[in-house]
Amino acid sequence: MSDYYAQVGGHPPQTDIMTDRAVFTEAYAVIPRGTMMDIVTSQLPFWTNTRLWVLARPMTGFAETFSHYIMEVAPGGGSDRPDDEHSAQSVLFVTHGTITITTRGTAQHLGPGGYAYLPAGQDWSLRSTGSDPARFHWIRKRYQAVNDLDAPTAFFVHEADIAPTEMPGTQGTWSTTRFADPDDLRHDMHVNIVNFEPGGLIPFAETHVMEHGLYVLEGKAVYRLNTDWVEVEAGDYMWLRAFCPQACYAGGPGRFRYLLYKDVNRHMPLGLGRP
Repeated sequence: MSDYYAQVGGHPPQTDIMTDRAVFTEAYAVIPRGTMMDIVTSQLPFWTNTRLWVLARPMTGFAETFSHYIMEVAPGGGSDRPDDEHSAQSVLFVTHGTITITTRGTAQHLGPGGYAYLPAGQDWSLRSTGSDPARFHWIRKRYQAVNDLDAPTAFFVHEADIAPTEMPGTQGTWSTTRFADPDDLRHDMHVNIVNFEPGGLIPFAETHVMEHGLYVLEGKAVYRLNTDWVEVEAGDYMWLRAFCPQACYAGGPGRFRYLLYKDVNRHMPLGLGRP
């Protein structure tokens, strides 16, 4: 059974020191879990009994393709009009409590480990249906349609129902839980879970065009971000712009796991004047 970290907010006492691990650079940001307090929450139109932490938003010159929220919805709260940006597709991943998503007349019930993909232009609603507040990640990206290629359809799944894919030559110490088929080119983003057993590592500095949001679900590790090695733990968030070098060493004692966003499967736009 996986143990997913879930933010609870609060406020530090006046006796705490201010020194923390938060950093924002030209290539990456680290948002430690200790910065996600009540004072930095927000609300959304047409959502009831709900607050959220905004972890990432499109920013010119940084990461430009996605937004990432941590949602907290009290029992009975939710929305019948969750997102008025009809070009936005969504992935939801539940870490605590229970939600019910209704789309096209069908209700889907998701608890911790539940994953929902909701395509652009499809209406949906959400309610927190448990006795505890529901906490879940909500990742949004404007869908890039392609002529003669169908748009993806909604799907709902649980992490436990997907066998992780081992990275070659790692004997299972590094694997990825892939919710969407990597060969399904209808999808222009992937939101996966990356898993490291103690001692697992990314043995080279990945440097690529894909933007990343990485939320640590479990464990701790040291992560290479651009020229720096940074220690991260469950509840921390890493936000990487395109081409930011990255690597990882999961020293233990337990597993290290994170929820990962990346943009995939599309041509690179060649300027604002394109057809």
